[in-house]
Amino acid sequence: MKLPRTTLILILLALGLGGFVYLYEIRGATVREEINEQKQQIFSFAEDDVQSLTVKTKKLTLNLERSSESSNPKWLIKSPISGPANDAIVSYLMDLLVKGKSDRTLSTPVKELGEFALDQPQATINIILKNRQSHQLILGKSNFNGRFLYAQADSAAKPDGNINVLLVSTDFANAVNRELSEWKQPVDNSQKLPGLSTPLPTPTNGK
Repeated sequence: MKLPRTTLILILLALGLGGFVYLYEIRGATVREEINEQKQQIFSFAEDDVQSLTVKTKKLTLNLERSSESSNPKWLIKSPISGPANDAIVSYLMDLLVKGKSDRTLSTPVKELGEFALDQPQATINIILKNRQSHQLILGKSNFNGRFLYAQADSAAKPDGNINVLLVSTDFANAVNRELSEWKQPVDNSQKLPGLSTPLPTPTNGK
């Protein structure tokens, strides 16, 4: 029996659609998941791989270096002052760098980076690993709804001349936009008060 032309067309369309769904949804699912995972991860190094950090904001340029001593603190401030760093503050930033992921990646012409404030960034983080490899994260402005920051990570131009612009957590801005005093190791509560040669005695029973 000869099928009507319309019915034959519908059958061919259904077969074609079924084949597309199979190829895209089933066979392509694993590949897309792997690609998405690679795009989401900002960096691939581990925290212990990092030897030094330089955090540059509009107010401050801070150089941090991992302590060679096994005891605390783990991090030292090398400039603009010298001294032990606040390990909790540095660890917070390190956790973002190691585990941070990009929500999306935008392929952008170099001439349009100014639209994301990446030509005059709010902060730049330079990372040196123990094997002397270097990485860089540049933080621009917030996106339209304030949920993410525009950023560049190790941003060499692609073959088409464009730069990958990432959308990263605003926690990065919170991590780096700090006063110098916040980066310093907290002073022990048992410190001596200024002008006193010995600590104040601890009151007992109100006497």
